[in-house]
Amino acid sequence: MSLNAQQLKLISHGEVLKEYYVSTSKRGGGESINSFQTPRGRHIVRAKIGDRAAEGTVFRGRRSTGEIYSEELAFQEPNKDWVLTRILWLSGTEVGRNRLGSVDTMRRFIYIHGTPYTDKLGEPASVGCIRMNNTDITELYELVPIGTVVEIVD
Repeated sequence: MSLNAQQLKLISHGEVLKEYYVSTSKRGGGESINSFQTPRGRHIVRAKIGDRAAEGTVFRGRRSTGEIYSEELAFQEPNKDWVLTRILWLSGTEVGRNRLGSVDTMRRFIYIHGTPYTDKLGEPASVGCIRMNNTDITELYELVPIGTVVEIVD
């Protein structure tokens, strides 16, 4: 996953299987709690949330609200950082860099998730998470098991 390129590549045995445009933090890369930056380094997919949820399902606190994203919802909360469709919850693996203490990715609730802001894919625009097109996150979710390594580089 490259912050500079705003691309996530699914790689297996050195071969690029899929490439997706993403949107990471508008504040760049950084590991500190409350920085609203995308954490760098080696991570794993710690949890997968949203099995069989409909495309556009709205999540709050990692739970489906029972709503499907719509223009009406967007109007009610125009500045919300919507978490939609699927969630791949990341956990850092590098103690002192992105795991434990004030740099813990999982405690920062950093996800790869769906977004309605597809016009922003390919540019930094999130508040820390990695946003993807809803169709793409659904596909990626099915392709990667819990424990999949996610390397986030500048």
